Amino acid sequence: MHLISLLLALLPLAMPSDTAEIVFAGDAMQHQRQIDAARRPDGSLDYDVYFQALEPYISSADFAVVNLETPLGGAPYSGYPMFCAHDNYLRAITKSGFDLVLAANNHILDRRDKGVIRTIGQFEKQGIPYVGVYRNKAHRDSILPAIHDINGFKVAFLNYTYGTNGISKTTDIEIDYIDRDLIAKDVREAREKGAEIIAACLHWGDEYHLLPNTSQKRLAAYLADLGVELIIGGHPHVIQPMEMGYNEKNGNNYFLVYSLGNFISAMRTTDTRGGAMARVVLARDMKRRAYVKSASYRLVFVEPPVTPGDNYKLLPAESPELAPGWRQARNAFVKNATSIFDRHNINVPRDTMSISVAYTRRKVETSPIIITDSVTPAEAVVPTPPTPYPGL
Repeated sequence: MHLISLLLALLPLAMPSDTAEIVFAGDAMQHQRQIDAARRPDGSLDYDVYFQALEPYISSADFAVVNLETPLGGAPYSGYPMFCAHDNYLRAITKSGFDLVLAANNHILDRRDKGVIRTIGQFEKQGIPYVGVYRNKAHRDSILPAIHDINGFKVAFLNYTYGTNGISKTTDIEIDYIDRDLIAKDVREAREKGAEIIAACLHWGDEYHLLPNTSQKRLAAYLADLGVELIIGGHPHVIQPMEMGYNEKNGNNYFLVYSLGNFISAMRTTDTRGGAMARVVLARDMKRRAYVKSASYRLVFVEPPVTPGDNYKLLPAESPELAPGWRQARNAFVKNATSIFDRHNINVPRDTMSISVAYTRRKVETSPIIITDSVTPAEAVVPTPPTPYPGL
């Protein structure tokens, strides 16, 4: 009897976890104004304050992902149009709690092939996993499929870009460009290697457009048909709609973000001063199969330097700590972003929980895709139509 009781007590420990939470952030930019503000009197560049206000939110997730939209090519450091950030920028990213860096974007070749190789070297030196760029094909094959064990869930991450601003590689480095055949191959291999959930992170779309274009919609539909559960977009520098949906062809729930917008940058138009972060909850059905249970978003806003010596820093959009001089700009950004999300999001609510040092990991209670004990994800009930735009 005692043995049976012991086995029953240990059984939950041997089973995969019931839930996991993943946070996705948008484009971490590095403009010249950011470099100038980060420079200290001794000549060093300090980014420690950048993400401090968001650290409780980032680190409270089981896994956090961000797009680094600049190479780490070494001095001299530069902003637009040919980006190159100091290594301390990556240190601030890792320190804030991110677990994976996306590197396939249109600026990764701004310091050409040598910049890509040095960027990879810094990822490895600082101990943060990455996807999207590789030293060569053999190196790519050694990393992909990039399957991470996230609280017991086997999640594969893939990363592709529409292009690299017309710059071509001149060596054996590998950059993952958007190609349907390549993506299908990578998705298939990820499943074969045991991935329960697949996240495809795309650098796509039209800059400064608050709604997705036809190409994005068609590619999103293609990815959902492939069985990709998490489709996370960036590049437009502004937010675009999100949806929780259900794919009838394969019985999968999916979470789609057309664009998270900027994470941090020195851009100065209303819609580029901030962005969104998405939080996804994974769960298991009664047969212990993984599925996407729910998702939420929250808005973030960049506070530029207020007085000489200040640095740029990222704040929750609702933060009372924002300097009074920037509140009008913040309010305009929030108004536009929430207007788009309120009109076009499907089953993805805004997370308004206060962020503080006391922020603790919690389950998102909203479950737009309803899974009960008597149904599986293939029988999920979608309370609203899963297609937000004609043609998706």
